[in-house]
Amino acid sequence: MIKAVIFDLDNTLIDFMKMKEASVNAAIEAMRDAGLKKSSEDIRRGINKVYNEKGIEYQYVFDDYLKEELGRIDYKILASAVVAYRKAKEGNLQTYPYVHSTMIKLIKMRLKLAVVSDAPKREAWLRICATNLQNYFDVVVAFEDTNERKPHPKPFQLALEKLEIAPEEAIMVGDWVERDLVGARTVGMKTVFARYGDTFDTKYSGADYEIDSVEEIIDIVRKENKI
Repeated sequence: MIKAVIFDLDNTLIDFMKMKEASVNAAIEAMRDAGLKKSSEDIRRGINKVYNEKGIEYQYVFDDYLKEELGRIDYKILASAVVAYRKAKEGNLQTYPYVHSTMIKLIKMRLKLAVVSDAPKREAWLRICATNLQNYFDVVVAFEDTNERKPHPKPFQLALEKLEIAPEEAIMVGDWVERDLVGARTVGMKTVFARYGDTFDTKYSGADYEIDSVEEIIDIVRKENKI
């Protein structure tokens, strides 16, 4: 019997890539407006290079880019980029459709809810609170809680331990097969592939279920629990 639903955060509950793209685009144009003599495409390539090396959550991407491009940090350009990024981020940080209504329905079904994210704890909670998701979850596991990233079993095991349930009593919902679903399956959880958040053009997920909208998880739980 399923007693808990565990969600990945970015690209599963929150449309992270839409926010990231809009924020980076705003920062690029702010850099150019502040005097950086580079095309938008060149700046984007440089920023993506830093993200590829340091990770998508890296907080000093513009500092590193300017050091590489100019040999120094031009603080007028840096500050312009950071301010534009933050403004765009606030305006574009949104949940996918039906996330709030789905969380409420799952809670009414007396299910426990959790998040397991690779994001730093501060950033995960900022995104959760910015999208008004903070009161839904019994447990939130972020990177610092185990210092391991999915698919390592520790983040999943910690969530199960805090929820006080067995692996077979939980179902994991995520967009990244190699991290979310492989890791959850390794510890014995059933898995749901959030196809709507897939950024890898995945052809075969290997998940127990696949969904095109988060609200489909409700029928999956009903099927699992025969209700």
